[in-house]
Amino acid sequence: MGLEGCAMNRILVIAATGSSSGKTTITMGLARAFRNAGKTVRTAKLGPDYIDPGFHAVASGAPCVNLDLWAMGEAYCAAQLSNFVADITIIEGVMGLFDGPEGAKGSTADFAATFNLPVVLVIDASHQAQSIAALAHGFTTFRNDVQIAGLILNRVKSDRHESLLREALKDAPPILGVLRHNDSSTVKSRHLGLIQAQENQQLELVIESIASAVTRETFLDKMFQIGTKFTNQSRAPAFPPPGQHIAIARDAAFSFIYPHLLQDWRKGGAELSFFSPLNNEAPNPSARFIYLPGGYPELHAGMIANAPHFLKGLRTSQATIYGECGGYMVLGQGLIDAQGHRHAMAGLLPVETSFANRKLHLGYRALTALHGPFPKQLRGHEFHYSTARITGDADPLFEATTANGTPLQEKSVMGQRRGNVLGSYAHIIAVKP
Repeated sequence: MGLEGCAMNRILVIAATGSSSGKTTITMGLARAFRNAGKTVRTAKLGPDYIDPGFHAVASGAPCVNLDLWAMGEAYCAAQLSNFVADITIIEGVMGLFDGPEGAKGSTADFAATFNLPVVLVIDASHQAQSIAALAHGFTTFRNDVQIAGLILNRVKSDRHESLLREALKDAPPILGVLRHNDSSTVKSRHLGLIQAQENQQLELVIESIASAVTRETFLDKMFQIGTKFTNQSRAPAFPPPGQHIAIARDAAFSFIYPHLLQDWRKGGAELSFFSPLNNEAPNPSARFIYLPGGYPELHAGMIANAPHFLKGLRTSQATIYGECGGYMVLGQGLIDAQGHRHAMAGLLPVETSFANRKLHLGYRALTALHGPFPKQLRGHEFHYSTARITGDADPLFEATTANGTPLQEKSVMGQRRGNVLGSYAHIIAVKP
């Protein structure tokens, strides 16, 4: 559909009735379709997520940021929205439209209502016929403050199936797209979410295939017109840099880095340098803070264990060293992979981590910093399958609760500090709003 003569700086939220409905695939397709039509595109992802933003960035050709109403607060999210400069910004929601932290604001619906943004609702129609009308009715009427501007029917099986769905939805919000089921236009799953964008060698082909289907089978012009301009010029406190020179591990094993944190640190005057443990690189010796972010160290544990220059750089550094999730594992004594093989790690914290007996740990975390160059009150999240065995004495790093203030069942503290070395399973998102 033609996009000539459309106004600029529009924002649209892509939500769904539940997880695995196709939000990420459709967001990627829309971003590339608008880009192919000559529009500048920005993307954002609601909630704590490192994986989807990587795909969105490839599809749009611009960095993707996270927005999180619970963790960042309204003012910080508004400030981020105000920074977007594009013809259209596409925001992918989190889980189902109304799903969010227990007892707190943070769902896609909360975000859309807070900023008065229109929602396009994705419905997985693969196992639906006339009953889809009840589903659509429930979602569109459940909250009066949420504007569902249109529907995208995903995984439709045939012309007959489409006809049944359209007839059932004749009194629902307008159908803006009908996408057929296509195995070639999906991204395979992995144990911790989708495969990372940089790992999929055929990603460009997949994105272009999705974009072609979206261009052919949706009303791009109508979705563009539905997008709402956002003019709020809010400012919010940034996350202060934990050091004037911050050395950050960044490669396939250490890739879970929130762009907004790096943005805040740069704005705070910090110098950032990057190094690759997988290439046996040590952190810059002039750094005063060394950051080992999360990622997939368990998939590269052998290479990390045999990276002497990297490990010596950690062991001899006088800087404050902080590792979160995967980085925390690398600072420990050893890491046992899914096959039961143990790999010696840096040995700076008294913890041994293992993937041999997987257990899911998932959820928002309200954090109180007990040590380290952090603001006292923080917001974060936990998402891992590894287990940890404490092997010696260390000070706890954080006090921690769930999003609604409930103490964690297993512990009321998280992480460890020994000397200048800090580590935790928690991924820090922002300063408490």
